[in-house]
Amino acid sequence: MLVILFRLLILIAIILLVYTWVQYLRNPERRLLLAKKTNEFFFVDEPGNSKKNVQFVYKGCLFDGEKYLGTTENAFEVVDIHVTVRDHLELKGFTRDDLYFMESEILKRYPHAKIEWKHPINQLLITSIE
Repeated sequence: MLVILFRLLILIAIILLVYTWVQYLRNPERRLLLAKKTNEFFFVDEPGNSKKNVQFVYKGCLFDGEKYLGTTENAFEVVDIHVTVRDHLELKGFTRDDLYFMESEILKRYPHAKIEWKHPINQLLITSIE
């Protein structure tokens, strides 16, 4: 009887370890930081939750977007997204084309949204093209 109980406890421990490992691999924060280290684009969002902010990484720079709900012709949708950068020193080397790429990726997910870039990103959009 004691041997069977011990085997059952070992089986439960193995199942718990596998579950914890899968949750670790699926963690969006870990994947976001991994994309930041490898300079890839990665977008973290819960489309069904309008209160949860958007986070994305592009070229090693971490951005936060605050979603605001509003009305469209047929429904309530996300109509405003205010994008800020966590560390403005990471913006070194960014061009307008990079901002246009990020805007297009946001608009794919939220077609009714108006994107507002916060300081210092908006300074790149305001300056004249030379």
